[in-house]
Amino acid sequence: MKLHELKPAKGSTKTRNRVGRGVATGNGKTSGRGQKGQNSRSGGGVRLGFEGGQNPIFKRLPKRGFTNYTRKEYAIVNIETLNRFDSGTEVTPELLVKEGIVSKTKNGVKILGDGNVIKDLTVKANKFSASAKSAIEAAGGKTEVI
Repeated sequence: MKLHELKPAKGSTKTRNRVGRGVATGNGKTSGRGQKGQNSRSGGGVRLGFEGGQNPIFKRLPKRGFTNYTRKEYAIVNIETLNRFDSGTEVTPELLVKEGIVSKTKNGVKILGDGNVIKDLTVKANKFSASAKSAIEAAGGKTEVI
């Protein structure tokens, strides 16, 4: 089979309905829009969420809180996952992405102290929790804020 031999499955495609092409088509003259009125006109219709002048649902419902637009979101790594690296390895955000531990670094990487670390590693990250920092240093490693 070659690309030029490909065809859609039988019954999966329909011919487009061409409106305004004569009375015999069933969609001539007014093109299936009926007589007069808002929806018969070009650009007619109502905006999204419009309820005919009734107070719309998004205005009737109570609103609470706010979204902090300056919020920073960090990719989180627990120290237990750092045990997969060999002793003496320099763990950087780039290495964590390469190894598939984090999919993307977002606003940086934060190391949390869940679990325990056995190997002495040099960990470079944007943030450390206090327990993670003490656990890494207790295992003989170093922490470096970048």
